[in-house]
Amino acid sequence: MLRQLHSLPGLIAALLVMILALSGAMLSVDPALERLHQAPVASGQLNVGQLAGRVASHFSGVEQIQRSASGTVIVYYNQNGQAGAETVDPLTGQGLAPYQPSAFSRWMKDLHRSLFLGTPGHGVAGAGALFMLMLSVSGALLLARRLGGWRNLLRPIRGNFSQRWHAEVGRLVLVGLMLSALSGTFLCATTFELIPDGSAIEPAFPAHVSAGPAMPVANLPALRNVDFNDLRELVYPSPGNPQDVYSLRTAQGDGYVDQGNGALLSYQAHDSTRALYELIYQLHTGQGLWWLGLLLGVCALSVPLMSVTGILLWWRRRKAGPNIRHNSPAHSADSVILVGSESNSTWGFAKTLHDTLHAAGHTVHSAPMNSYANNLGHARQVFILTATHGDGDAPSSASQFLARLAKNGLKPGQPFAVLGFGDRQFARFCQFAHQVEAAMLQAGGTPLLALETINRQSSQEFSRWGQKLGAAMGQELSLNHIPDRPRTHQLELVERIAYGQQVNAPTHVLRFKAVGDLPCFEAGDLVGIVPPGSAEPRFYSLASNSDDGMLEICVRKHPGGVCSGFLHELPEGAPIEAFIQPNPHFRPASGKQPVILIGAGTGIGPLAGFIRNNKARHPMHLYWGGRHPASDFLYEPELNRYLADQRLTRLQAAFSQVQDRSYVQDRLISDAMALRRLIEKGAQVLVCGSREMAKGVMHALDEVLAPLNLSVLTLKAQGRYLEDVY
Repeated sequence: MLRQLHSLPGLIAALLVMILALSGAMLSVDPALERLHQAPVASGQLNVGQLAGRVASHFSGVEQIQRSASGTVIVYYNQNGQAGAETVDPLTGQGLAPYQPSAFSRWMKDLHRSLFLGTPGHGVAGAGALFMLMLSVSGALLLARRLGGWRNLLRPIRGNFSQRWHAEVGRLVLVGLMLSALSGTFLCATTFELIPDGSAIEPAFPAHVSAGPAMPVANLPALRNVDFNDLRELVYPSPGNPQDVYSLRTAQGDGYVDQGNGALLSYQAHDSTRALYELIYQLHTGQGLWWLGLLLGVCALSVPLMSVTGILLWWRRRKAGPNIRHNSPAHSADSVILVGSESNSTWGFAKTLHDTLHAAGHTVHSAPMNSYANNLGHARQVFILTATHGDGDAPSSASQFLARLAKNGLKPGQPFAVLGFGDRQFARFCQFAHQVEAAMLQAGGTPLLALETINRQSSQEFSRWGQKLGAAMGQELSLNHIPDRPRTHQLELVERIAYGQQVNAPTHVLRFKAVGDLPCFEAGDLVGIVPPGSAEPRFYSLASNSDDGMLEICVRKHPGGVCSGFLHELPEGAPIEAFIQPNPHFRPASGKQPVILIGAGTGIGPLAGFIRNNKARHPMHLYWGGRHPASDFLYEPELNRYLADQRLTRLQAAFSQVQDRSYVQDRLISDAMALRRLIEKGAQVLVCGSREMAKGVMHALDEVLAPLNLSVLTLKAQGRYLEDVY
């Protein structure tokens, strides 16, 4: 519901909001330009009487003096029957330049305030401000939910390019956009008199004035008592009319001044309503707060980017949505698939399962988890495929499932299997899937399989789950899910460095050059390679940046490995087809804090890339495990060079096939004191390698961190522990 509340106004009002934002950004420059050309006057340095007297020495026939919120003084006069207006120096009263309001600025104001449609246009602009307010509030709620609560609002944001830009920019400009939208909505409401602005309360026009001759304006006591910075407007009496008066508007109130004796004849102070209106007007326009105007203008410039990335995200979710054929009614299906998804990506896996079961002769019903109503009828098995959102929360299509399950119950002994989708970088990886499994057990269900989890949409892990599921059901299931992938690029192998043959772990460092253009990438991103005879890509972590002029990976040959075997046999000069998959959540943090790199085997690839590009020489400590230093010490020459030029601060290597055999976990335990010091300095930990190695590293680091009352889970929650495991 929250996502729809955010998306729908954005789609409806995208063009309107962009027009209002861009025109507002253009207008936001005006207060700063005014201030740039106007010298500030200190409070108490000049009063209104002095100002009027100095103006009188340079201009005759003065009719009005105005002071803008930015401090610009404008004198309107009538000299020899010719009306004129000039900006003046308030300290001398001397004219600076003829005053001619900018036609462009006037045009932009009409566009921003009414879209050139008059009164109806004010209503349309107000609706645009209201839409922006809804988008800002719902966007803030979505961001907080995605990051696991308001306390995590400054945590790193993960996702694809559009997701990260949309969320990162939104986080930066959120307060500014909310302020502009809220103040704009308020001003529109005052235009249509839905909210009072305090202007209806005016001072009473004086019934009696003195009969004496007019005093020099510089000597009028009432004007001399008003500080220049409080002046808004001074309107002169009609020439030759002794019964007329000066009309004075100030920041605190309005009144009338006797031209004969300079007395304040009547005065009406601004009430709280008027003060509120002027404050909100100032906050919206930046008049008098030029720096705020510029900040709001910069925030407004983000709206086109937010609109474009938001529409792209909506379109991708729409394309990724369910398109299920042969979807039987729930009450007549023997297999029911319930799906919990935030961005619809889980539906692609559900569709593969649905189609495979249907081809195997099952009647299948697939639906969002929120539609559960215990109408499963003849269902022999229920499959729940669910993602986890934010800090262990339910995704949008499953937010009501646990409540519905508690209310409607479950058929006693109902066979079920839960498959969780998530990202191991998050501290509460697949947490909602665990909650669902526990709730199904409590409701009386019988598990076909124990809970399984899929990391980062892995097709290989999904296929392995399908084999286990087929065994549990007593039939063969082949779940070959092939997600949409980007356009491939041709690469040519230019260099191969072989390791590990003597210890039966043949491993090659492969370097490719692009044939034609290649998108930008960084060490830690993934390259997807489709081997001949297979439709499913294999992913390898990159050990290079695009700035290095090559694409580098580290590949160990696995027995029966289709892609690793293909790459190990690939001759130099031969081409392959590949695509880049960004992996932005696996990066060293920017800044001077230490970085602890931990890996084993080919997991050293991206870690070596991080070290290679550590040109600022920030502290980097590498812990790595191999088999034998004489055979598979991967990147040994490069690492020695990096130690020499201080891109690598310290190297701790462990080898399992030497006399004093050890593993990377042992090196961590033996180096506990140094690690604790690094963690206390704010160090970030990056782990790359096999899943079993990562588990051992986690246990070892928990032991190391215990004296600090910390754990790996704590570091994950702080965004200081990142994994790339396989």
